[in-house]
Amino acid sequence: MTQPGPRLRPTHVRARDVRGALWSLVVTAAGLGVAIALVPGVTVRTVWAVVLVAAVVALGDVLLRPLLRVLAGRSGVVGALLSGLGAQVLVAWLALTYLPGVDSDSWTDALAVLVVAALVMAVGRWLVGASDDEYVVGALLRRARRRAHRDASRAPSPAGRARPAGLLVVLLDGVSRPTLDHALQAGLAPTLARWLASGSHHLESWWARVPATTPASTVGLLHGSTEHVPAFRWWSRAQGRLVVTNRPVDAADVEARTSDGRGLLADDGVAVSTMFSGDAATNLLVMSRATSGVGPGQLFVHFFASPFVLVRALLVTAGEWCKELFQGWQQAARAVEPRVSRLGWYPVLRALTNVVLRDLNTTLVAEQLVRGAPVVCVDLVDYDEIAHHAGPLRPESLRALEGLDRVLGLWEQVVAAAPRDYEIVVLSDHGQSLGATFEQVVGRSFLDEVRRLMAVRDPGPTTRGAVRRRAAAPDSEEWGPTNTALHALRHEDSRAGAGRMFVGPDRTERVERGRSPDPRGRTGRPDRPGAGGPPEPTEPPELPEVAVVGSGNLGMVWFPREPARVDGRTVRTRWPGLVPGLLANPAVGVVVVHEDRDGDPGGRSVVAHGPSGRRDLTTGEVVGQDPLAAYGSRAAADLLRVARLEDAGDLVLVSAVDEVGMVHAFEGLVGSHGGLGGAQNEAVLVRPAALAVPDGEREDVDGEPMLVGAEAVHRRLVAWLVDLGVRSGRGADRWTST
Repeated sequence: MTQPGPRLRPTHVRARDVRGALWSLVVTAAGLGVAIALVPGVTVRTVWAVVLVAAVVALGDVLLRPLLRVLAGRSGVVGALLSGLGAQVLVAWLALTYLPGVDSDSWTDALAVLVVAALVMAVGRWLVGASDDEYVVGALLRRARRRAHRDASRAPSPAGRARPAGLLVVLLDGVSRPTLDHALQAGLAPTLARWLASGSHHLESWWARVPATTPASTVGLLHGSTEHVPAFRWWSRAQGRLVVTNRPVDAADVEARTSDGRGLLADDGVAVSTMFSGDAATNLLVMSRATSGVGPGQLFVHFFASPFVLVRALLVTAGEWCKELFQGWQQAARAVEPRVSRLGWYPVLRALTNVVLRDLNTTLVAEQLVRGAPVVCVDLVDYDEIAHHAGPLRPESLRALEGLDRVLGLWEQVVAAAPRDYEIVVLSDHGQSLGATFEQVVGRSFLDEVRRLMAVRDPGPTTRGAVRRRAAAPDSEEWGPTNTALHALRHEDSRAGAGRMFVGPDRTERVERGRSPDPRGRTGRPDRPGAGGPPEPTEPPELPEVAVVGSGNLGMVWFPREPARVDGRTVRTRWPGLVPGLLANPAVGVVVVHEDRDGDPGGRSVVAHGPSGRRDLTTGEVVGQDPLAAYGSRAAADLLRVARLEDAGDLVLVSAVDEVGMVHAFEGLVGSHGGLGGAQNEAVLVRPAALAVPDGEREDVDGEPMLVGAEAVHRRLVAWLVDLGVRSGRGADRWTST
């Protein structure tokens, strides 16, 4: 293994610690001074009294933290939230009431001072160009540096490291290689640029296979298999219902079917804000474990109890909401195309995920690094959220990458003082591609078009008229992190609603079929006038005739009343206008169908049909114009694989793609991923120079060698853990024959 590249090491620990503490005291005192001047019920007689209040607030945080951890350990995350806020108000009230030189009328004045001071401190840091994010982990950094100084005399490990090794895996959700290249060139990712320029890290691409979605990629990265995830949501014939991976129960079911107990984070690893656990011992805000809570309450104390951290996050959240409203209006005023509506709940969603959850994730990961967890994995969704609505390369999307790069810089500082010598791997789960939506191109939704074509035998000319824009409902994927966090607000012992989504389009059973869902999660009969209640329990549920789902520019159609997958001959017989009508559509590029082989009753091929030809994905035979010519060298293998998955649609569609890589999402998002075309399949891998990728593990993709599939990246991550000595080689050989 090659020698590690340059790494930041703790130097002059004591001086830095003192400087950090003094700077924190000065900033806090300045914020409190302005707040006291603005809050009518509080008066101060000397400047030193303000400094004394700031010192007491900081000291109260240190003294109360152990007690708050005990309380949170017993009462969970809600207890951490309530006790943390209560402790902040209590300390501020005591300081403003009983310290000499300060007078306060009531506890509400103390609360007002906390809020105003947090706002002043956030604005002040922004004006002087300081990293406001650093305040979130400032106390953790000082604690880690003190510990590092105490342990400076420790003996080197057998591998020659001063500290035992560790691995931090950071997922930048939705960031494609071309997008990261643009951000690096624009100076928006200075931390990553410094790593690459120094030679400590190398940048390369990996291929996110179809379906290029978060659930498929993350279950592959964390558990090593994607065979049970054909899309973001899908119809399950076995369960007779729609499966949505952003529902905790469904995510848990996918993980149970996939995991062998030896995922990436096995052996005391930590998962933070991921969709699946990777078999981690500690799970914080993990979707598949949300039915059991979002993690030990004491681990959230730092964020909830630190003076001004949570209050500042809430205030900056309001600012992010205003910023989104302005940016959305600006995009519309400038007539930027393509675009979708950015109103409704989306501004609130962006504000929560890009401020509160990012700050919380920053704190949780830093805490685990300071504790010395052997391997930590975190998923940061900030960029993906904005790019879906603004576009992958739009200014506000790239600015989100700038914020994520700052978080990487903070973690780099924590790593330098952590008890383990962490290597940092940064990768994405997929990319995004730009393009007008299916409905904007066609004038009808994907569901309406399928219904229309199924109802008529002669589809007639396809509507190609003017683009029609409508407000886009937020995609369920975006609501996942928020829903996971909201599970913390339910009673810890209550199982009611444990598996559902609290907000977002999939909070109830959603499949585009125009039928009322059964509240128990099964597909029920439509309400009948005068029925006076639900159907009799003995009456079997009526399945929909068709289920239609879009996952970015990957579309799937099922015929749920059929007991098994429907072949092409049956589709042509029963709905002769469906496939030809879809292919006549300007937004559709490929329709994949299972076909019986001529003269072979037991054989079945998978055929990709295009407007002017078809390709047998099983044999490679092409008739007419190859429908996959515009999608690159991996298209045939990717579509053959996804079409053969157990729960894949009877029809699998990929949108048309133009010469610059623009696609058409089957849902209301201008930036999308899931299928093929554009940059969505070219994901990012930033690896330390010490961790190599053998050439034999790479495959050729349009002339560039790269790892193909999340499973291949998972195998490489596990191998790196073995190389670092973080994980024993036992069990790693299970992948050698894959």
